[in-house]
Amino acid sequence: MAVDPRELEWRLRVFDSLSFPTRILKTDGTIVAVNDVFLRRYQHDPNTIIGRTCIEVNRRQFPKQTFPCMNNRSCPLCRAVDTRTGQSVLLHAVDEKGDERWEDRVFSPILDEDGTVGYIIESIRDVTNVKRLEKLYSDMRELIDKVVQSSVSGIIAANRKGDIILANRAAEELFGYSSEEVSEVSIEDFYPSGVAREIMRKLRDERLGGRGKLPITRVDIVNKSGDQIPVEMTAAIIYENGEEVASAGIFNDLREKLAVEKKLQEAQAKIGQTEKMASLGRLAAGVAHEINNPLTSILLYGTLMREKLERDHPLSQNLDYILEDADRCREIVKNLLAYSRQSSATKEVFPFNAAVTDSLRLIHDQRLFMNVEVIRDLTDEEVLVRADKNQICQVVINLIMNAVDAMEEKGTLTLATCLDETGERALLEVTDTGCGIPTENLSKIFDPFFTTKGLGKGTGLGLSMAYGVMEENQGRIFVSRTGPEGTTFVLELPRITVSSNEIYESIG
Repeated sequence: MAVDPRELEWRLRVFDSLSFPTRILKTDGTIVAVNDVFLRRYQHDPNTIIGRTCIEVNRRQFPKQTFPCMNNRSCPLCRAVDTRTGQSVLLHAVDEKGDERWEDRVFSPILDEDGTVGYIIESIRDVTNVKRLEKLYSDMRELIDKVVQSSVSGIIAANRKGDIILANRAAEELFGYSSEEVSEVSIEDFYPSGVAREIMRKLRDERLGGRGKLPITRVDIVNKSGDQIPVEMTAAIIYENGEEVASAGIFNDLREKLAVEKKLQEAQAKIGQTEKMASLGRLAAGVAHEINNPLTSILLYGTLMREKLERDHPLSQNLDYILEDADRCREIVKNLLAYSRQSSATKEVFPFNAAVTDSLRLIHDQRLFMNVEVIRDLTDEEVLVRADKNQICQVVINLIMNAVDAMEEKGTLTLATCLDETGERALLEVTDTGCGIPTENLSKIFDPFFTTKGLGKGTGLGLSMAYGVMEENQGRIFVSRTGPEGTTFVLELPRITVSSNEIYESIG
């Protein structure tokens, strides 16, 4: 009787949907089909195994395994053909990495219409975890010494009551319990409230990794001190005779990984900021040059009119407004050109402390500091940097003025110089006691034209210019702290070590 193609297709889908690696064999052991799970598990090309015998393929998979048919023992496939009943065999192998594996291979006969065996279906079930647990009970010390204790991942096993029956050294370090203490702790104590039960629910959900298996999952664990630690874990239920007897989990501490990811994100953000600043710099330069010529004419002719116009003329005040705004526009153009770095930097070697002392001296309006206490916490060690001193002083002045504005001209301004932990980078910290920078503005403070000051009080180019200047001098500017108690900006430049002659030639 012909087989309906739709029924055949349906059978093939069922065959491929089996969760265990499966092969279809002829009675002589020739492989005629394998399912997708088998190909994924063993990473085989179907063309290299279809048509070969099971013993040929098995020898490639388990080069160190001795099979029953090789020692004149009864082959389970032959028994299944002879008895027309299912047979099984447990294969034990040690792969090239030295890892042990156990596979339970079940041979089930497929009978023809006349009752003879036409084919054998071989299902392969990995029972490595069960065998490892058996070995734990039979030889605990050997298992701990050779397998579990050598793992860098934390491994925990618990019985059905939640009592810990196994914890390796990595788990003890991760959770903070000694080997004596861990046996007195319940598995639920290792998680925030309700998480352990949720993990067991997922383990029993066949839609998530299969029955008794939990794929890699991100969770928080709780150590002995009560601290929550982010980890990646996998888990499994261990069965015996179809009944749950234990559960096991493998934990990998994510703290270092998350710290690296955070640094990578910060680096990517910095790259993006640099690219954005470069593009905006080119745009700013073009705009500034286009505006400069008509602005020069406005100022020139406006000044000529101012000289000829009487002070009591009705339009005199209007003309003053025009000249005042035109002059403000000239300052904006000047800042745009500085931001786009159209002028070449003149680098020299100078003491980093001079950036503080010279900047304070160059601020003309000292009335700003009438109610501001200025603290100079300068390092006693001579720290030299190579940069454009005028540009660096311009940046420091800008930070000082911003700090005074943030404090509304009343508070404490601290200027401190020091070296970083490596001793290779010079740091200048500008700290105010203002209201701080709102979190939503932190990512935008170095953007051109971004300002929180009132209309006419700021162009939003000061920090953008500072960012460009520090980049041009192989340094950087960043906010190390901000909050209701104040803000700290940090300027960082490479420290240099030069001979006395070089210092004299550079400074003198």
